[in-house]
Formats: sequence, C-alpha cells, structure tokens
Amino acid sequence: MRLSLFAAALALTFAGPAAAQTPAPAPAPATQAAAALPADVASPEAIVTALYDVISGDAGVERDWDRFRSLFHPTARLMPSGVNAQGVGVARSITPEDYIERSGPVLTRDGFHEREIARRAERFGHMVHVWSTYDSVRSLSDPAPFMRGINSIQLFHDGSRWWVMSVYWLAESPDTPIPPEYLPAP
Repeated sequence: MRLSLFAAALALTFAGPAAAQTPAPAPAPATQAAAALPADVASPEAIVTALYDVISGDAGVERDWDRFRSLFHPTARLMPSGVNAQGVGVARSITPEDYIERSGPVLTRDGFHEREIARRAERFGHMVHVWSTYDSVRSLSDPAPFMRGINSIQLFHDGSRWWVMSVYWLAESPDTPIPPEYLPAP
C-alpha cells in the first residue's frame, strides 16, 4: 500500500509540469462573434487599427458591435485601470460583452473617437504586445483631446488570423504623465 501511494505521488509530481504546459480548452463564448473581416485580422497593425475604428464615432452613431466582437478571442478580457478617491491603484477585468453593455450607450450618446498617436510593439512567435498611446475626442472637430492614455494590447496568432487577447489601459493624469518615449517623435 505504501508503495502505491509513493507511485501515485511520483506520477503526480511529473504530471504537474507537463499539464502546466498544455493549454486548457477555450470556453465557449457567451455571444458567438460574427466572422471577422479578413482585412481586420490580417496583421497586428490591422487589428489594432480595427479596434480603434470600431469604438469610434460621432454622437448618435451606433457602433458595429458584431465587428468589435469578431476581433476578440473567446477568452479575451478588457481591463480598465486607474486610481480611486483614496489614491489606490485599481483595475477590473471585463469581457468584450461587458464593455458593449456598459460603454456602448455612453459612446453612442456622447460621441467618442479614440485615436492612436504612437505605437511600440514587440513580437515573439505568435504573440505580440503593443503599447498604443491614444488621445480621445468627442468629435473629430474638437480642438483638443479631453483625454490621453496608453493601451497595453496583447495579440495572438492562431495560424490563420490575429486575435485580441487583452486590452489593459490607463488614462494619463497629472500624477502619471505619458513618458516621452510613448509619445510621437517630435
């Protein structure tokens, strides 16, 4: 009996690292996304451009939420972050569907254009990490942005297309200005 327990413990010891290297199957998405436009998912640059394009529009203009959904991997998350009233850093994780439900009505009501003004990207195999600096206006005719910040965007290529895995962002503040290396070159 003692040998059997030892053998089971030994088997679990060696199975753990192997299991850690095996990706878990993706859960089924809550809402089935429409097929992506091939041009939107053809390259890291294309999918980031599509991401900005699909959330941007004037007041009263509905966004193409099916196109938005089509950019995201079924396990994707969006993570807004900031500082609360007590000065403590906070972040939350939401699904693309949560974003549509919470932000969609505000974007349509008020108008919102988020524009990429600088980009830094690093690639390793099928992964790309993009630091995308943005500014935001309500209308393209606004004389100045009301907000700037940085999106940290993680992309994944599955052999046939690019997917957004996550978007983690922080708006600029007086205490957290955007570093010069993340701004457009002068």
